[in-house]
Amino acid sequence: MRLVVELVPRDAEALEQQLNEVAALPGIDALNVPDIARFPLHVAEAAAMMRRRSSLSVIPHVRAMDVDLKRPEPLLEAFDAAGIEELLIITGDPPEDMRHRVTGANVIDVLRTFRRLRPHWRFYAALDPYRDGFAAERDYLQRKLDAGADAVFTQPFFDLRLMAVWRDLFPELDIYWGVTSVTSERAMRYWLTRNRAVFPASFEPTLAWHRDFASQAIQFARESDSHCYFMPIRVGIREWLDGVLPER
Repeated sequence: MRLVVELVPRDAEALEQQLNEVAALPGIDALNVPDIARFPLHVAEAAAMMRRRSSLSVIPHVRAMDVDLKRPEPLLEAFDAAGIEELLIITGDPPEDMRHRVTGANVIDVLRTFRRLRPHWRFYAALDPYRDGFAAERDYLQRKLDAGADAVFTQPFFDLRLMAVWRDLFPELDIYWGVTSVTSERAMRYWLTRNRAVFPASFEPTLAWHRDFASQAIQFARESDSHCYFMPIRVGIREWLDGVLPER
């Protein structure tokens, strides 16, 4: 079982602070870093900084819509220079700044291209259990696996029963279960309306509920031969996970 924490690279100072928090926690195996177009720190720069300051593996996101499939090498070489050999390929949200250049490349083509150019690297795809129906998302994920994905990171789950359904659909797949913190009524409404998340009747937008669910998710991952991927939102990493993560 691998435990991964997402660090959001708003700027170098904020990233340094998050790295210090992670260093004080036991049991973390890897760091995940999203590529957010509105932040000035590019994901390859953030990944390089994380590699210099931490001994943990780093798994950057790559926004497929930004990838130039005619010239993919400069991006891959930037990750080469940072010592990165694991990438999570996502579609990416449309940029808010219209000056931000997008190519319109899709996840399937990026996976195929990167797999051909870096056959020894490990590539991850994304699974969104709320985006479409089970059949549509299942088929889309299978296309990503066929295109070269080795494993999958999921959008956050809030219900172990739904996680078990997806585990049954892909019993042999290497899955990193997404777990996040929704600690206000406003945030809960956002997840319901924007992300179409499914919350169980027992859900509470409190830190105590999320600490308990994180513990349950780790146990589920251990029993199902899979992993956990923690995305702290509006809570401190240590505040949420200290005392929850297993000692190694």
